[in-house]
Amino acid sequence: MEHSRFYYHVSLILSISGFVFPVMVGSIGINYGQIANNLPTPDNVIPLVKSIGATKVKLYDADPRVLKAFANTGVEFIVGLGNEYLSKMRDPDKAQAWVKANVQAYLPATKITCITIGNEILTFNDTSLTDNLLPAMQGIQTALVNLGLDKQVSVTTAHSLAVLEVSFPPSAGSFRKDLVGSITPILNFHAKTNSPFLINAYPFFAFKSNPKQVSLDFVLFQPNQGVVDPKSNFHYDNMLFAQIDAVYSALASLGYSKVPVHISETGWPSKGDEDEVGATLENAKKYNGNLFKTICQRKGTPMRPNTDLNIYVFALFNENMKPGPTSERNYGLFKPDGSPAYLLGINGTDAISTNFTPTTAATTTTTPAPRSPESTSTGYLSISAAVKVMFWCFYFRKPFNPIAFDLFMSGSTIRKLEQLQRPTTVSIAVVELLGL
Repeated sequence: MEHSRFYYHVSLILSISGFVFPVMVGSIGINYGQIANNLPTPDNVIPLVKSIGATKVKLYDADPRVLKAFANTGVEFIVGLGNEYLSKMRDPDKAQAWVKANVQAYLPATKITCITIGNEILTFNDTSLTDNLLPAMQGIQTALVNLGLDKQVSVTTAHSLAVLEVSFPPSAGSFRKDLVGSITPILNFHAKTNSPFLINAYPFFAFKSNPKQVSLDFVLFQPNQGVVDPKSNFHYDNMLFAQIDAVYSALASLGYSKVPVHISETGWPSKGDEDEVGATLENAKKYNGNLFKTICQRKGTPMRPNTDLNIYVFALFNENMKPGPTSERNYGLFKPDGSPAYLLGINGTDAISTNFTPTTAATTTTTPAPRSPESTSTGYLSISAAVKVMFWCFYFRKPFNPIAFDLFMSGSTIRKLEQLQRPTTVSIAVVELLGL
């Protein structure tokens, strides 16, 4: 209990200090893939998830180690049913057994809110998988209903943006004609169950395939002239928003404009092969840094300005065993040792310690217990002096004076802090806690 409360406060304080963004302003999701042999144990992952302000985690399976570790943390989870299990979910008994073992067993301590059935099935060009997708979704949904869990756990599947035939201009967005027959009944399922349509959207791929025609600033959320949709007259200053609105248009064209759209994956690799144009550390830093800012501004797309973005960044870690080009192994915000793969360009990004020494899944070393609140470090995060002041103010429910904090952050002396009209707030906390 104290452990989870401590990390909650650390996450909140880091958010306010500028390293991450306040949880109450934007809801950040993160993909937690584990195709690697050197990742930290789930217990050691918790503070990393908190440190980036993520309140939602998406798994590609239902790893019991992760689901147990995150119990009582308040973090929401999407769990995944792998492609290889789809055909088995046609059997009601097997579907219910899967839900009992992989969802019900962890509720309510672990906040599982959604189940994804397969990943990018419709663009696999595998008729067997495609034929089994909707029945598997229906089987899991029926199991949830039978177990009384359908009101708290939804069922969906994630699609590649390649399901679209037209993505620009956004107002002309439409699904591939050869997939309409498969997508329409899935959309009907979403409409009936009030579940979201998930799309994996990567502006990186668009830039990589046509770097001479696609503006790098446009895909990185950098200042640019943007583009105007000739039909809707909406102005777009980044590609991701144009892609999202193209999906909304495609849904509307089939009569499903009310189905919500969530971005189940988006990100940028920090390294790639020679032919992977744009896969650099600097571009990854810009894309993800600007993406985090955009999410936390609660800024909707031009087509849906009042709809909050539901985005899951890809990914938490670099995964050294993923097949494919070099970029596939370098989407992580963190290296396996817990240090940032790069700084996101947000004030205070040095808050994560570079001497993080996690216990890996293959190691039997006991996970270190969190230190007491008196420590300046949790063992996973190295909190700056200024952030520590805020932590203590929140932890002991002392009033926080933002003017004093601004002065402190700008390097002003304690003497200036004590000149404030309310010296009994954070200025005294600075003196007492830091011994200045």
